[in-house]
Amino acid sequence: MFRLITQLSLCIALFLVSNQCVWAEDEIVAVQIYSQDELIEMINRNEHLARVVADKCQLVQDIEARAETLKVPAYQFLWGDMLAWGVCVDRDAERGIDFIKLAAEQGLPAGLEQLGRYYAQGKLVQQDKERAVVFLREAAGQGNLKAQIRLAELFVEGLGSPYDYEEAYHWLYNAVTADKNTHKKISSCLLGLEKLMHPKAVRKAKRPLNS
Repeated sequence: MFRLITQLSLCIALFLVSNQCVWAEDEIVAVQIYSQDELIEMINRNEHLARVVADKCQLVQDIEARAETLKVPAYQFLWGDMLAWGVCVDRDAERGIDFIKLAAEQGLPAGLEQLGRYYAQGKLVQQDKERAVVFLREAAGQGNLKAQIRLAELFVEGLGSPYDYEEAYHWLYNAVTADKNTHKKISSCLLGLEKLMHPKAVRKAKRPLNS
């Protein structure tokens, strides 16, 4: 009984410091809220939802507050994704998409890329490839490689204009990746774009990035 009281007292103390605590076998481990930079890195690696689950869903209230009250873009995206897929909360896809849109409106590349991908695929929303191009172009312009590849794929399908092709080619020609599958996708997109472009435009698109 004494040990249990001691553990409860420690948990309360940790709660006052970190706002959250979890039980791990016989120990109490404080779960620290993620910094914005840390969260963005997790989002870019597509590890954000798995991390929330790994932390035993203890940060749900903190995440919600940072998304709804503080309106932090990365947290709006995380909260939206949690709602959209029912991770640690009751699923509400419509509300989830709304929060992802709020993150995108603040310029978060991951939010823009995800909306573009969803509209291109018709996932959770009605398929609208023209709207997808708008979101993907914005994310691609901020250096989001996933968006650059998906945008080029849509152009190869027939969307966009010759000016768009040159810009997309320019981004991908200068992209750097150690992932073999990603490198293969880039090569495929470049070949597809070349078939739509004038040779002079291809030469121009091969200029160094941001030149």
